[in-house]
Amino acid sequence: MNGIARIDEQSVLKAYARWAPVYDWSFGAIADFGRKRAINAINQREGKLLEVGVGTGAALPNYAPHLTITGIDLSPDMLRKARNRVRQRKLKNIAGLYEMDASELRFDDESFDTVVAMYVMTVVPDPVKVLAELERVCKPGGEVVIVNHFAQDHGIRGMVERWMTPAARALGWHPDFRIETITHMTKLDLIETRLLQPMGLFTMLRFRKPAPGEKTCASTGEGACCCG
Repeated sequence: MNGIARIDEQSVLKAYARWAPVYDWSFGAIADFGRKRAINAINQREGKLLEVGVGTGAALPNYAPHLTITGIDLSPDMLRKARNRVRQRKLKNIAGLYEMDASELRFDDESFDTVVAMYVMTVVPDPVKVLAELERVCKPGGEVVIVNHFAQDHGIRGMVERWMTPAARALGWHPDFRIETITHMTKLDLIETRLLQPMGLFTMLRFRKPAPGEKTCASTGEGACCCG
């Protein structure tokens, strides 16, 4: 699975324990471009939102107040910073922040209208199992939004990826993760694929969970959405 199988839970915990104090102004600053685009899309929606891999809670103040937000993360060090952020910003729409394994979500089926995982899929030991959990807890008609880096071997982007590889591995993130690991392993409808700044280094995938008996659809290309 392109290196992802080499990651284990303890390695992830150790990596994020080291990075938690500086994450927001290091990798977090780079990731902010993609995070903002995903949040803009999510804020058009209603109901309950689950953020998988909430990290230091960088996204939490930017979600629309009409959304009810639950966040989970494997790292207690990251969650401490997220809870402090909630207290300092006096955020009222946070239902809870929980220490939890993304591959074994402790939520009932069809619990959330929107599920988002930003910069998560390349650091979990079993991304296919995590994707299945995201599908499970999403309501029919709901959306699963994934923002991630996906490998490219050529051009400027490929050169940037190679340059970032040492830092990526220090974070427990494997830069050789390919988009097919996600798109070929889900029953969800892919309704949008969008390259994000900087330099298209990250990609946003929006999926819709069809209702029982509903006709499915597929993305019509980058930036296009067949579901309106």
